[in-house]
Amino acid sequence: MKDVLRRGLSSPLVVSATLLSTLFVWGAAWQALGGADAAADDGDRNDTSEREDVEPSERRAQAPDRPDRAAPPAPVVRQGPRLLAEVDPDVPGLPIAIEDADGQSMAHLHAALRRAERGEGQARLMFYGASHVASDLFSGLIRERLQARFGDAGHGVVLPAHPWRTYRHRGVDVESNRGRWSATKVRANTTDVDFYGVHGVYVESDRAGAFGRVSTEDSGSVGRRASLFDVYYLEQPEGGRFDVLVDGRPAQRVATAADQPGPGYATFRVPDGPHALELRVVGDGPVRFFGVAVEREEPGVLVDTLGINGARARYHLLWEDALYREHLARRRPDLVVLAYGTNESGDDSSIERYERELRRVVTRVRETVPQASCLLVGPSDRPVRRPNGEHEDRPRTHQLIEVQHRVAVESGCGFFDLVAFSGGPLSMVEWDAMDPGYAAPDLVHYTRRGYERLGEVLLQALLDGY
Repeated sequence: MKDVLRRGLSSPLVVSATLLSTLFVWGAAWQALGGADAAADDGDRNDTSEREDVEPSERRAQAPDRPDRAAPPAPVVRQGPRLLAEVDPDVPGLPIAIEDADGQSMAHLHAALRRAERGEGQARLMFYGASHVASDLFSGLIRERLQARFGDAGHGVVLPAHPWRTYRHRGVDVESNRGRWSATKVRANTTDVDFYGVHGVYVESDRAGAFGRVSTEDSGSVGRRASLFDVYYLEQPEGGRFDVLVDGRPAQRVATAADQPGPGYATFRVPDGPHALELRVVGDGPVRFFGVAVEREEPGVLVDTLGINGARARYHLLWEDALYREHLARRRPDLVVLAYGTNESGDDSSIERYERELRRVVTRVRETVPQASCLLVGPSDRPVRRPNGEHEDRPRTHQLIEVQHRVAVESGCGFFDLVAFSGGPLSMVEWDAMDPGYAAPDLVHYTRRGYERLGEVLLQALLDGY
């Protein structure tokens, strides 16, 4: 079986056989194959974002679960993803479709894209996830391709100072004196609910002169202009002040002191064009920023990339509920993507507990923005490397896939299977051995080329049926 999987990328026939074998192991069968052609661009092999802080076991306390439903839902019979195009034997990454209950999970997104195409509105996408998302490589490609076709409505939410060394957002320059800032995110041993805001991570400082600056880049065919900056910050007792500079000129001094912690916003409209916005801490108390939305008040597409290295889906449950919901609703998304599971494949908590927590995360999203399309992106292939150098599959990965698929279908969301996309179990070994490589040597992350291939295939899946 392993030899078949490793050879699977060399021939269309063998690829199909590989996926059939894989899906039968999961207890499912293929649907009929699709017929559209897939496009593929080359990328350079490159380092990815900081490695996941994958934990070997779970050691944290969790918020109490909601009571189980009185009657369990009818079991979901998984057919497996269909192919949207003939497999190219020279290009890894299978052009699979999104799985859902009725083919309508992306209907709201498609409606928003039609409005944008007619010049009558915006389509707004939010990508949550771990380091696959944090790199902004596949989501950045999706942003650029959608904006080139449907119009450029801006970059979305960007942190104004670096929360970690490799933080990036394609098309935006982020500058800061990082040593004057502290960054806080949910980590493996975090148990307390906190005001994490829209991104699940915040940057904070009480040091005079701490600054963060976001500016549009002067290259590329899209993303070079902005007309609106929306600063998300925390109002709090004894909060400090910060100055806002637009294109180097003072615009406003903002006070964040308030009787109770809660959301604060500072919005600045400028002529549509290239701009830079700087936030500078006065030093008279702590100032906490959740992000800056860099947008254009024009029809088109906007994509928020909200990834956190090492994150799990359940971390959303530790983001203070009222603030989380207000920020999510303020973004007015037409699609919310939850791309988690790779880190969870190394955890040892029960799969039943994982499903309960995932359902709570998805339920909160669906309650807060019920009009939005919803997509779960499953864990990627993550082989176990044994001391003798051989690699083995992780059975837990496939348990997570089945749970995510079931929760997605029962919640009216779509599901995109990353393991099927890459060719089945142990495909990351093959991707790493390629020249040029599509997977990083850690067999957890992709290279730039691999992430961009994922962006191409996922974009095709998002537009299927448009």
